Amino acid sequence: MKKSLFLLAAVFASFNLNAQDKKTAEDCFQKADYKCAEEQYSKLAQSERIQKLQSEYYNNLGTAQRRLGKTALAFKSYESALKANPMSAAVYANLGSIHGQKGNKQAAIDYLNKGLQIEPENADIYLTRSKVYESLGKKDLAMKDLNQILRFAPDNIYARTGLANLKKNSGDLEGALKDYNQLISEKPESLLYSGRGDVYFRLKKNKEALADVNKAISIDPKFAQAHVNKALILFETGKPKEACASLDKAVSMGYEKPLLMDQYAKCEVKK
Repeated sequence: MKKSLFLLAAVFASFNLNAQDKKTAEDCFQKADYKCAEEQYSKLAQSERIQKLQSEYYNNLGTAQRRLGKTALAFKSYESALKANPMSAAVYANLGSIHGQKGNKQAAIDYLNKGLQIEPENADIYLTRSKVYESLGKKDLAMKDLNQILRFAPDNIYARTGLANLKKNSGDLEGALKDYNQLISEKPESLLYSGRGDVYFRLKKNKEALADVNKAISIDPKFAQAHVNKALILFETGKPKEACASLDKAVSMGYEKPLLMDQYAKCEVKK
């Protein structure tokens, strides 16, 4: 009896310790302290025996490593997550995303398709696949994916923004601006101001563009894309020092530095 009670107490102690470590990891991630998150999720993944939870920890570990620019390690973590739970749509989404960024578009689509077989109404996967399709020049398929999201989530701001961005990237800047104005009138969010700022930037309206990205940052100072957009405007207006500082802010908030190498090259030139 005493032995059973001892084992039960040990199980509860282990459970409470893991719960505490998980909370620490989540707090680190929330604070954009990705080094801390990497350490905590690595420890959790290695100690966890429940495969579904282990997969979740490896998946989060991979994302923390991506934010730190450790792409090769992120691949390994996502693969470990998939091995622990081959039915995790979230893992397929991340593998699709990272393959897409690395240029392996077909592998990206294959992973994303598998994820949708598991969760047919996963908006994140449709969003990622639409970006891959757009990068392949298949804008009709990209638009189809975004409209598919709106069928089961009609208020999804990312899908509606994606449709505006398709117009923007197709050269229909006035159409994109009209869409962003409508979206902002309904829900003035950081994402939308940052996106409209990019439209203004492409229209060569740098004053309006800078006002919008500053508004985005005032709403959400941790929105990395807004800092990237601000950097582009600052480079264009002859303020490279401030632009490079904005890039650094974006990276500190989780934007993957390898995706900004062209912009950082301008910082190196100025040095």
